[in-house]
Amino acid sequence: MTLSRTATTFAPPVMEARRWLDGVEFAADRPLINVSQAAPVDPPPAPLRQAIADTALNMAEAHLYGPDLGLPALRAEVAASVSSTYNGTVSADQVAITSGCNQAFCATMVSLCGEGDEVILPTPWYFNHKMWLDMSGVKTVPLACGEGMLPDPAQAEALITNRTKALVLVSPNNPCGVEYPAALIAQFRDLARKHGLPLVIDETYRDFHSRTGAPHDLFEDPEWADTVIQLYSFSKAYRLTGHRVGAMVASPERLAEAEKFIDTVTICPNQLAQHAALWGMQNLGDWLAGERLEILDRRAAIEEGFAVLAAQGWQLLGCGAYFAYVEHPFDIASDQLAKNMVKDIGVLALPGTMFMPDGDAEGRKQLRIAFANVDRAGIAALFDRLATLADLVPGQASA
Repeated sequence: MTLSRTATTFAPPVMEARRWLDGVEFAADRPLINVSQAAPVDPPPAPLRQAIADTALNMAEAHLYGPDLGLPALRAEVAASVSSTYNGTVSADQVAITSGCNQAFCATMVSLCGEGDEVILPTPWYFNHKMWLDMSGVKTVPLACGEGMLPDPAQAEALITNRTKALVLVSPNNPCGVEYPAALIAQFRDLARKHGLPLVIDETYRDFHSRTGAPHDLFEDPEWADTVIQLYSFSKAYRLTGHRVGAMVASPERLAEAEKFIDTVTICPNQLAQHAALWGMQNLGDWLAGERLEILDRRAAIEEGFAVLAAQGWQLLGCGAYFAYVEHPFDIASDQLAKNMVKDIGVLALPGTMFMPDGDAEGRKQLRIAFANVDRAGIAALFDRLATLADLVPGQASA
């Protein structure tokens, strides 16, 4: 019997983890520390909420279908922003607005791949990327990251076959938080171009990069559009997660193919969300800069406070943007450990098994900590609770 498309992949990991909370009660003086999801829980800043309300009340066309590839004004604003940020040249017809960055990825892959084709994803991977490829009948080829949780272009080249349709990078990385060096990204661009493949680079978390300048030089290349496809999300920058608005930067020819998918699935991106993103880009530069500094401070708190766990044998494998990716020292698989942590210490985190191929030994030792909603005090409390696992988990490995 042929499986349905959805039956070819796993259940949504964040939703699965939420179910671990069913029936568990937390004391008022020891509430749950939820580091499972990389989404801001605070609403957009008040001025942006007011702008959304004004648009809803006063702009009749905001309630109608819009262009499949997005509002012209927002496409132009994104093009100008990318050109300025990356010291390159991007035009409005090289930008599409999508219903979140996940849709940008799906539209990209639909435009590139057919049944039985292959896409190379570094591991640990972003699970929604893997899920979409599964449901599309596309084979995901894992590229294991090495030292510093960085992928190796030489190893990637060894995986390329005549069915390979794309190389994918996520930087800053989800789940590892690692920022890929500009030189490494350029190497992957060169590799992709050598083999006539697109390099798809998901930069959902670029607004929280530790570098103040351009994180790479891909757009300085006048011929960037023959190889590069950039994906982006407004969700994290302006707290618009529920509004679902993202972007895809690529050649007009590639966007014309993606448009077929967008028109079939959503017809057009959410109009209010697009106006919100445009208003945010035009008015919230200083506010976003402050958000970035806060996230960078939380990253520093992770790195500074990790010594209490390192003394017990934990390892900090990667840290940046919204994430810390860690290796635990216990003789227990991370999926079981993560479930136990909810009841034992009141912490909800995602296990590395959710970001790795089935049976991968590394994933059994790893956890992702999403710290976007945990301040310095919360991070200290998190580490204190994780440190108590040494007395709760049987069969601790030697530190």
